[in-house]
Amino acid sequence: MLTRRSVLLAGAALMTMAADTPDEARAAEWLAAWDSQGTHRTATPGDQRGADWLAETARAMGASVASETFDLQRIDPGPSFVTVDGTRIDGVPLFDAPNTPPGGVSDVAVLSYGPRAVYAADFVQARRASTAGAWVVPTAGDAPGLALLNAEHFNAPFGPPVLQVPSEANDLLFAAAQRKARLHVVVDSTRVPAQASNTVVLIPGRDRTRPPVVVMTPRSSWYQSTAERGGGLVCWLEVLRALLANPPGCDTILIANSGHELGHIGLDAFMAARAGWETQARWVHFGANIGAANSKLAIMSGHADMAAPMAAALRQAGHPADQVAPTTSVPFGESRDIHRAGGRYVTLVGSNTLFHLPQDRLLHAVDLPAIARIAAGAAQMVLNLTRP
Repeated sequence: MLTRRSVLLAGAALMTMAADTPDEARAAEWLAAWDSQGTHRTATPGDQRGADWLAETARAMGASVASETFDLQRIDPGPSFVTVDGTRIDGVPLFDAPNTPPGGVSDVAVLSYGPRAVYAADFVQARRASTAGAWVVPTAGDAPGLALLNAEHFNAPFGPPVLQVPSEANDLLFAAAQRKARLHVVVDSTRVPAQASNTVVLIPGRDRTRPPVVVMTPRSSWYQSTAERGGGLVCWLEVLRALLANPPGCDTILIANSGHELGHIGLDAFMAARAGWETQARWVHFGANIGAANSKLAIMSGHADMAAPMAAALRQAGHPADQVAPTTSVPFGESRDIHRAGGRYVTLVGSNTLFHLPQDRLLHAVDLPAIARIAAGAAQMVLNLTRP
């Protein structure tokens, strides 16, 4: 269990992270705690540490917190690598693709994709149409390294086995493929029965007949993902703090879900117990990279009357959005599921040069003043949304 002392020790970075306001001081402590927990991949010890910390933090504010568990088949990667000219390059399986046969395959295609490719139809089509025995993918993030791709089809693996390797292997692998050198790929993983959990807080409204408001942020990721996930969690906690001080007019539910990188299976579990909420509720989604260093903040919504109040609240808080996307835009992350169902939502999402990379850590990855101002604006928007 995380203690106040362990959080402060793990957050030695707090001593060097300037915090000029109480809002920034809270954000700094929360971000340091998150960064200290290790890899937050679904159903791993780091994921559980994140769940425990968030629940303890919410309870310390006075909230009643529920942990809603769900079952999954966690993937534990085994030895996975590509060899070429006597050189072995280790990698990570794509979590919604199959394994190779135990001895591996030599009918290999080399392709390069970045983390955002999973949202593109041509990525899925290329995998379904491929006749290669395996793919090896030097990942193309915005910075060097192993920028892992999400498993959007986690429960229905398809296509050839896919090995993800760091971008530094790009030139070697493409040169080898061009001269038709022999590439040999082994992709190995095991599916293990496991459980993960969503962190859920219900704040009853004064009028419980009104449609609910759901405030949602993902709580799992491939790495520490301090900028990717941290800003959304700070927004979530500041919303909770504001709602506890100003009880809402309608039921307001805050969910921090696991299973994000695995096709949003945590949201699926949450919705399985709440049929129809996709369209009955109003959704506020704190997506990736909110307040990342040098981030550009976007508001996405299929409804102008959800986007405009968020834009106004952010301006009032001193951090206006860089973009309000057209209402026809399809968002990424969990709000994509709400969008497809025809629900009413607003999403905050930023850019991040360290997106899905292990380098996404304190201190260099986050803009503390930006996170604090965005969270203040988001909290005010939610308060306004839940009033009569």
